[in-house]
Amino acid sequence: MSKVRWGIISTARIGTQKVIPAMQQGSLCDIAAIASRNLESAQAAARQLGIPKVYGSYEELLADPDIDAVYNPLPNHLHVPVSLQALQAGKHVLCEKPIGLTSQEGQRLVDAARQYPHLKVMEAFMYRHHPQWQKARELVRQGQLGRLRTIQSFFSYHNVNPQDIRNQAAIGGGGLMDIGCYPISLSRFIFAAEPRRVLGWVEIDPEFGTDRLASAILEFESGIATFTCSTQLAPFQRVQIFGDQGRVEIEIPFNAPPDRPCRMWHQRQGTVEEIQLPICNQYTIQGDLFSQAVLSGGPVPTPIEDAVQNMQVIEALLCSARENRWVSSPFTPPESPFAPP
Repeated sequence: MSKVRWGIISTARIGTQKVIPAMQQGSLCDIAAIASRNLESAQAAARQLGIPKVYGSYEELLADPDIDAVYNPLPNHLHVPVSLQALQAGKHVLCEKPIGLTSQEGQRLVDAARQYPHLKVMEAFMYRHHPQWQKARELVRQGQLGRLRTIQSFFSYHNVNPQDIRNQAAIGGGGLMDIGCYPISLSRFIFAAEPRRVLGWVEIDPEFGTDRLASAILEFESGIATFTCSTQLAPFQRVQIFGDQGRVEIEIPFNAPPDRPCRMWHQRQGTVEEIQLPICNQYTIQGDLFSQAVLSGGPVPTPIEDAVQNMQVIEALLCSARENRWVSSPFTPPESPFAPP
């Protein structure tokens, strides 16, 4: 094969508006089919995006022998169940974040993936593949910031639509699951370590039952990461990475625009250098990197075990907020009532 033949599970907006068009621009991705439980929705998406095959159920797509890999952008509570079905059908899986409702549920996917070593499974944290994050990590590793000491992140949007899945607690809605997972992931990525303990503060929306505002401290061996995320604030995102001799600021760290250069700033010894990254689409890069792993048989950029570790930090923060104390990480909580048995 010169390209991986992809099937898209669902007509979720993130897929139809961002991920699929981007993957279609890749050199290794062939978007061959799309499925929805509503056949008309799948047909409409296929017409819009020029996808040749359409299915009225996920099972039909998974049964197609001409599909090599699937992209799963379903609501959070369906990430693990449908990804397990895909593995059982012999498909490689790129699954949206967060990996599931709990780390224990995510571990089920990890365990299943080990039973199919020839199949690739990865959580779709697209930001890590963008050149701005590769550059940030390179600067840290090269000592251009001195000793890494702290990371400060902010990520927010405003959404009070009760019909939006991000505002539905029973299926994994809430700020930490939707966007707080990014500051956690990037902190682990840049520190190249797991936090030793965490402290969290969370405000719950009285109508939705989801966390609408959360702040946290993650303590690593060599420093700390702090962040605030919210589903009900003015939209904003920014990341600052500090060492004892320098600083990196990333202007648009998560939703990097695909149509203009991204900017970051490197401050050292009293001077600030603006770094412009070439125009690129992080979803295109992600799709091609995953496809390359499928075609070559090599490892995926981010092991699926990383997804479980990220969920463990989310769970530790929720426990910390609930009990008003520092919580050691990794943290193994009781099974979520919303997770499958």
